[in-house]
Amino acid sequence: MTERAMSAPAGALEAKKAMDKSYRIKGIFIALMSGFLYGGYTAFMTQGMSTGIWADYYGAASGLSAFAVVYTLSAVGAAVNDICSGVWSIIYAAIIGRLGDFARSVNTKPGRTLILAAIIGGPLASTAYVVGLQMAGSIIIPIAALNAAIGAIIGRMIYKQKLSGGMMLGIVICFAAAVLIGSTGFGGGTGFDGKTIIGILAGLCAAIGWGIEGAVGGYACCMVDYEVAIVIRQITSGIANGVILVTILSLIGGDGLGSGIALVGQALTDAPSIWLFVIAGVFASFSFKFWYKGASMCGAALGMGCNGTYAFWGPVWCLVVCGLIFGVDGYAIPWQGWVGAVVMVVGIVILALSQDKASKEA
Repeated sequence: MTERAMSAPAGALEAKKAMDKSYRIKGIFIALMSGFLYGGYTAFMTQGMSTGIWADYYGAASGLSAFAVVYTLSAVGAAVNDICSGVWSIIYAAIIGRLGDFARSVNTKPGRTLILAAIIGGPLASTAYVVGLQMAGSIIIPIAALNAAIGAIIGRMIYKQKLSGGMMLGIVICFAAAVLIGSTGFGGGTGFDGKTIIGILAGLCAAIGWGIEGAVGGYACCMVDYEVAIVIRQITSGIANGVILVTILSLIGGDGLGSGIALVGQALTDAPSIWLFVIAGVFASFSFKFWYKGASMCGAALGMGCNGTYAFWGPVWCLVVCGLIFGVDGYAIPWQGWVGAVVMVVGIVILALSQDKASKEA
């Protein structure tokens, strides 16, 4: 055998390693983009929920109960966003010829798993996220980004995944950053009030829901194309939010059986605000799509960690869109919030890299 023939396998192996590295780097970039786009979704939805008919909803003359103002309207906002995102996802899937795959995938085990994950991450976590935004502002965004740390803990509980020293360090850093963020006054150092505390707790609920969604849905996305997965996710979330959850909350708040659905219908036809939700829905669709795609390319652990950089991009987008473009006061972040957001991103990256390394060694 010639020297050239003997060196061919080694050259092919190096070429494969180079291709794998390039593929992984591309996946990391896509997953990072998901976090960046999620910040845009947050900002445009927040602005939408203060424009047009929403100003009437939150006004004293709305006739809504205090419960409805806090919780039902948050579910309505999440529903309008998810419906807009779901419609866009269907249109895009039709353009690229994937609607047939969607119909075939829904009634499979991975499809049903995605539906379950969507219910947990959509109506439950997304509504909690909106409640947090409405009650405490954009400062809860880094707190909600604890989903990466919570996802690692859930993975340990459900899938018996090992928690290495690096993963534990990442979790500790994430929670320490959340404490730092929570120590600020959120409003010029005036301290906590009941509304802010509810917002923080809602942000934690969102983190738990998204942590579960990431752990459960990540498995299903290994068998369902991400273009199909996003359609299942957003349609499920839109229907569950816009019909089931708002109805339940309306009954709990004593506002009548059909009042929640009526609010969704009014919001969907409100010209001054719906265009903001349409933009937010497009951002949300691509954000979740890139989250799924990035996770399939660089691993679920690292993908979730990269997506968690919305802890930083969320406040930045809100500052630019709500504060600078629309001139709304209250989006300036205290220095502790910025430092806490950056520290949390560092913790998420450490956690994700350690979890990814552990999965390779398993």
